[in-house]
Amino acid sequence: MKPKTFLALSACAAAAAGAWFFLVLPEAPSFARVRADYRRSDAVLLDRRGRPLQERRVDRRRRALNWTPLGGISPALPAAVLASEDKRFYAHGGVDAEAVLAAAAGRLRGARRGASTITMQLAGALDPSLRRGRGGRTIAQKLRQMRLAWAIERRWNKDQILEAYLNLCLSRGELTGAQALSRGLFGKFPDGLDGDESAVLAALLREPEAAPRRAAARAAYLEGRLGERVDGRRLLTLAGRALTRPPRVPPADDDAPAAARLLLPASVAETEDAPSVVSSLDGRLQRFAAAVLRARLGELSGRNARDAAALIVDNRTGEVLAYVGNTGSESSARWVDGVRAPRQAGSTLKPFLYALAFERRLITPASPLDDSPLEIATSRGLYRPEDYDHSFMGPLPAATALASSVNVPAVRLLELVGEEAFAARLSAAGLTGLRDAGDYGPSLALGTADVRLWDLVSAYRTLARGGLAGPLTLTPARGPVPGRRAFSPQAAFLVADILSDRENRGATFGLDSVLATPYWSAVKTGTSKDMRDNWCVGFTPRYTVGVWVGNFSGAPMWDVSGISGAAPAWRDLMDGLSAGGADPAPAPPPGLVRRAVLFDGARRERWFLRGTEPEGGRVELAAPRARVVRPVSGTIVALDPDIPASVQRVDFEADGGAGLRWSLNGRDLGAADHALEWTPVPGDYALTLVDGAGREVDRASFQVRGAWAAAGR
Repeated sequence: MKPKTFLALSACAAAAAGAWFFLVLPEAPSFARVRADYRRSDAVLLDRRGRPLQERRVDRRRRALNWTPLGGISPALPAAVLASEDKRFYAHGGVDAEAVLAAAAGRLRGARRGASTITMQLAGALDPSLRRGRGGRTIAQKLRQMRLAWAIERRWNKDQILEAYLNLCLSRGELTGAQALSRGLFGKFPDGLDGDESAVLAALLREPEAAPRRAAARAAYLEGRLGERVDGRRLLTLAGRALTRPPRVPPADDDAPAAARLLLPASVAETEDAPSVVSSLDGRLQRFAAAVLRARLGELSGRNARDAAALIVDNRTGEVLAYVGNTGSESSARWVDGVRAPRQAGSTLKPFLYALAFERRLITPASPLDDSPLEIATSRGLYRPEDYDHSFMGPLPAATALASSVNVPAVRLLELVGEEAFAARLSAAGLTGLRDAGDYGPSLALGTADVRLWDLVSAYRTLARGGLAGPLTLTPARGPVPGRRAFSPQAAFLVADILSDRENRGATFGLDSVLATPYWSAVKTGTSKDMRDNWCVGFTPRYTVGVWVGNFSGAPMWDVSGISGAAPAWRDLMDGLSAGGADPAPAPPPGLVRRAVLFDGARRERWFLRGTEPEGGRVELAAPRARVVRPVSGTIVALDPDIPASVQRVDFEADGGAGLRWSLNGRDLGAADHALEWTPVPGDYALTLVDGAGREVDRASFQVRGAWAAAGR
C-alpha cells in the first residue's frame, strides 16, 4: 500500500473513531430511573393516612436519607457547590473544554489540576465501572466518563443533574447526600442552610475528610469567589463544631419509636430499599397521647412517678390507633416499651372475675357480698386481704363491690369460682402469659399476676364487644375480624353497665371523680402492691383506652393510686376521643331483665339475667353470721423448742361472738365475746363457736406440731 493511501485510510479511521466517540454515545439512565433506584438508609413508619411517624436506621453501611428535591435545598448550597466544582456548569454540555485544556497544560508543567464537571462526577457515581482507583481514574475511564456525561446532558436538564449530584455525590464519612450531611453536621434540614454552612459543605467535596481548619479555609475562599462577606473566625468555629464530633442524625419524625421497633426491620440487605410501612396508628392521636402522658408525669414529678404508657384501640377492628411505649427523652429508660412490659395488674382483673360469676349465676349485681376481715390458709402462710384504706364496709351489693374495687368480696368470690377456672377465662379474654393459677393462689383476685398493657387493653376490648375476644393489630385492618366467645354477651353487658355507673363506684371514689365522664364509658382502676404500678383501663362503645403509670425500675411511687395517677390521663384521652360526639350507651342483649330493687333502704334499677331477679324487688341484708376469725381452718402451728412454753400462745378470735362460747375438741373454754389466748399443745383440734343451746355456729380445724417438752408436758 502506498504511503499516501495508508495515511488517507488512517485519517478516515481516525475521523470515524472521533465521530463515533462524540456522536454514538452510551445509553444514559433516565432521571426518573435514578430517583427510583435511590436507596435510603432509614425505614419510615407511616400512620394510617400515609404521614411519617418514625424513622429507623436499617442500613449500617452508610447514612442516606430521603431524596431531597432541588426546591427543598437552600439556594446557598448549589451556589457554593458550583463555585467549588463547576463555575461554567450552565454553559457546557457535560465536559468543560476550557477546564480540560487548562488541566492538560498544568500536567505539562507538573501541576495536578482536575477538570471533572459536576455532570462527569455524577456519571462516575452512576456507573460502578468508573469508580476511581487508588491512583485515580485511568485514561480509558476518563474517556468513558466524558461520553456518559455527554449522554446525561442530552437526556437530563441542568436542574435534574444538579439535584442528583447533591443527593448522590456530596458526602463525608458515612453521610451521603445533602439531607444526611445537613442534619448530621448542622442539625437542620437542607432548606435551612445559610451561606457559611453551605460553604463548609461545598469545601468537603474536594476533601471529604478535611480537618476543620482546612475546610474553613476552603469555605472562606469559596465565599470570596461568590462575593460574600467572609468571617473566617465564624467559619472556623462552625467547621470545628460540625467536624470534630461524630455526626448524629436524630429522626426527623420521632413520634412512635416503640411501634417502629415492632413493625420496621432492624436491617436490610444491600440490594433492598429501606421500606415505608403503613401502620394502623393515627398520627394526631399518637402525638396527643404522648403529650397527655408527659403532662401527667409533670404533675406527678414530686411523687416519684417517672414513666407512663398508653394504648388506644378501635373496638370494631382491633386496630391500635395510639401506641405510646414511654415518654421518650423524659422517661427513666427510653428504650423500655411500657406497653409490652409485664407489670402487676392490681384490681384491673376484678371485672373478669365478676363476669364469670354472673355467667355462672353464682351472684347477681344486687347480691349482697361481705366485706369483713378474712384470713385464708395457704402454703405460704395466712393470707389476709385488706382494702386500700384498711377498713371494711360490711355487706354491700356486688355492683358496688366491683365498681368501688373492694378487695375482700373479690377474694371470697374467687373461692366460689375457682382459681383455675378464673385463670382460664382470663387467658380466653386475651390475657396471655399467665402462670399456673396455683402460683398466685387467692391473691389472683386482686391482680398479683403480671400482665402487659397490650393484653389488658385487649381483654377490656373483649368486654366492650359483648364478650367476643380478638387480636389487636398495629397494621391497617380490612374490616372487623370475627371474634371468639370468651364471656356470654349478658355477663359482659352486666360488668360494663356496673363499671359505667358513678353511683356504684361512689363508695370508694365519690360521685364526682375523674372517672365520671359526661358520656357513656366503663372504667376500672388498679394499683399494685406498694404503689409500684397503677392503671386505668376503660372503654366507650367505639374505643378502649389503657394507661399505665409507674417506674420502669420498679421503685414505688409516693401516694399515687390508679385514681390519682393513671385515671386523669385516661380521662384526658377519652375526652379527646369523644370531642366530636359520643356514642350512645350499648343496648342490652336478649336474656336480661331490668328490675328495681331495694337494698338497705336505697332503691336502684339493676339488670339481671332472666330468672335471677329477686322476688318482690327487695334484697335483704341478713345479720352477719358469727364466725371464727383466728385461727383459720387448716392452720398448722409449729412450736419453737427454743422459746419457753409458757410464752407461746395461739389467739382465738371470733367475729360476732357476743352470746357465744368457745369449745375446743368438745371442752368449753369460755365466752367468745373477746379474744382468748391459748397455750398450744401438739395435736389435732376442732375449735367451734356454740350458742346457748349448744348448737355449732362455726368451726375451724387446726393442728399443733412440736415436742411435748416445749409445751411443758
